[in-house]
Amino acid sequence: MSLLIYAESAEGKFKKVAFELASYAKKVADSLGTTVTAVTINAGSTAELANYGVDKVLKVNNDSLSKFNAKAYADVVKQAAEKEGSKVIVLSSTTDSLYLAPLVASHLNAGYASNVVALPVSTSPFQVKRTAFSNKAFNITEISTDVKVLALAKNSFGLVETSSSLSEEDFNPSLNDADFSVKVENVEKVTGKVTIADAEIVVSAGRGLKGPENWGMIEELASVLGAATACSKPVSDIGWRPHSEHVGQTGKPVAANLYIAVGISGAIQHIAGINSSKVKVVINTDPEAPFFKVADYGVVGDAFEVVPKLIEKLKAFKAANA
Repeated sequence: MSLLIYAESAEGKFKKVAFELASYAKKVADSLGTTVTAVTINAGSTAELANYGVDKVLKVNNDSLSKFNAKAYADVVKQAAEKEGSKVIVLSSTTDSLYLAPLVASHLNAGYASNVVALPVSTSPFQVKRTAFSNKAFNITEISTDVKVLALAKNSFGLVETSSSLSEEDFNPSLNDADFSVKVENVEKVTGKVTIADAEIVVSAGRGLKGPENWGMIEELASVLGAATACSKPVSDIGWRPHSEHVGQTGKPVAANLYIAVGISGAIQHIAGINSSKVKVVINTDPEAPFFKVADYGVVGDAFEVVPKLIEKLKAFKAANA
């Protein structure tokens, strides 16, 4: 009766979130006196999962699953859970898994807790701590169903290395036409830079930059920090930046270790979507901008003066510590 996780991958390589999920699952499994099984889909080598406590891998290789399809992937996870007799299934809170988790729960008649931020408060009864009200509060949720599905909030647990002896098994779930009733025609992928989903640091900018031609300094700051670039909703709406960079409650949620907002006033929807970030830094000319009320650090100043100086200082620091 193993605890099951879905270890996400892209182009054959595991995402960082897969290792965070494994780290979390290992601790939960230990408290339940069981092991951790990971189901993977079209992933390459699974050996690295052993560094984070995974005991067994159900390896699915299927060309029809080359593009993420929530219905089909949910059926794969459901069948893996049934095969292993799993009573606890742990998924991530990536964009894909936010679609996936409710379907998995429905298939398994399971209770579902999203935005889980810590190890279970209790395993009998089974209770978990979650964020609520757009990350403004926490609650304790009790799941009383036999099977339980948890979605771990990004960057809420971190990576914990725990070596295990990994076994691998080819798994061929039975899929049918109904699983592919929703067709995925195209998937847009960001190449050549850090993606928002995987970023530890995000540099975001808004209309305070005055035009798309000024985004060079944002991209340079992101490059120096090894960060992803992002933007506010108005910026993507008027076409200055692609919609894939829009973050906030109505865009992509961000739970980075460091979130830097440049020239963003801080609409409530934007703040709600990035509020899970650990450290928030704001650069704005308006000292009354709402973002300053939630920021850990704030700089009242002109972005066109502050950002270049920040880049200069960071480059000097990196050079001195190379």
